[in-house]
Amino acid sequence: MSSRLPRRVFLRRTALATASLPLLPGRFVSRAAPNPPVRVPLVDYHAHPDNSTIEKIVALGGARGVKLGLVEHAGTKENDYPVVLSNDAELLGWIAQLDGKGVYKGVQAEWTDWMGCFSPAVLGKLDYVLTDAMTMPGKRGQRVKLWLPSAVDEMGMDEPEKFMDRYVEWHVQTMATEPFDILGNTSWLPDKLAADWDRLWTPARMDRVIAAAVKYGVALEISASYKLPRLPFLRRIKEAGVKFSLGSNGRYPNMGKLDYSLEMARALDLGPEHMFTPAPDGQKAVQRRQL
Repeated sequence: MSSRLPRRVFLRRTALATASLPLLPGRFVSRAAPNPPVRVPLVDYHAHPDNSTIEKIVALGGARGVKLGLVEHAGTKENDYPVVLSNDAELLGWIAQLDGKGVYKGVQAEWTDWMGCFSPAVLGKLDYVLTDAMTMPGKRGQRVKLWLPSAVDEMGMDEPEKFMDRYVEWHVQTMATEPFDILGNTSWLPDKLAADWDRLWTPARMDRVIAAAVKYGVALEISASYKLPRLPFLRRIKEAGVKFSLGSNGRYPNMGKLDYSLEMARALDLGPEHMFTPAPDGQKAVQRRQL
C-alpha cells in the first residue's frame, strides 16, 4: 500500500459493511421480540461528506431515520486529505453549507496542531469536534499513520506490549491536550495487532483510557464500521459514567449504518441518559477547555 494512501480510501476498503435497519424518522428503533428495544436516539456523529452532495447525504439520513453529524477534516494543509479545513474562512464556509440542513455540524481534528488554525469564536460555532488516536508520534516526533504498513516498523509493533503502553499513553495525552468532544474509532488497533485485541486491551489499559475520558469530559464512540469497542470495554465505559456516541465513519452511501452500535446499545441497555449530545453554547469542549 502506498504511503500516500489517504485514510478515507483505506477505511472505505477495510471497514466492514453493515446492512441498514428499516428506521422511521425521529423514532427509536426496535426489533421484534424476544430482543428488547433499543432506547437510544439514532444519531450518527461520524459521517463524512465524501462521494456525494450534502443534499443527497441529508436525504439518505432521512430515509434511514438517522440524524447525521457531518465531519470534515480540519487542521493544517500537511494533513493528506482531499479537503482539509485550515482557517476560519474555510471553517465558516463548511458551517454555512450545513446551515438549515437538519444535521449536526462537526469536524474531525487532525494531528496535534489543529487548534492553532482557528479562532475560539469560530470553533464555537460547531456543534462538536471529533478526533481519534490513529495518527501517533514516531521516534522523531513525526506523524505516523498507524493504518499504513510502514507503521509496523516505525512504531515497533513487533513488541506489542511496549507499543500498547505507548498507544494508551497517546490516548491519554490526546485527551489531556486537545479540546474535543468525541474520541472516534475507540480501541481500534492496527492490522498487525488486531487479532490480539482481547489480549492487548487489558482491563488496566481500558481503565487508563476511560479515566482520561472521565477527567476531560470526552465521549467514546461505538464504531459500527470497526465493530469496536467490544463488550468488556463498553461495560467498563458505562460503569464509569462516560457518555457514548454512535458512529459509522461512513462515506456516501454508508453513513447511518449503525447495526453494531445499536446491537451494543441493546446489550448494555443504554438509554438517552448514556448518550452524547452536543453541549449548549459556552459549554462545548473548545469553549470550556482553552488550552
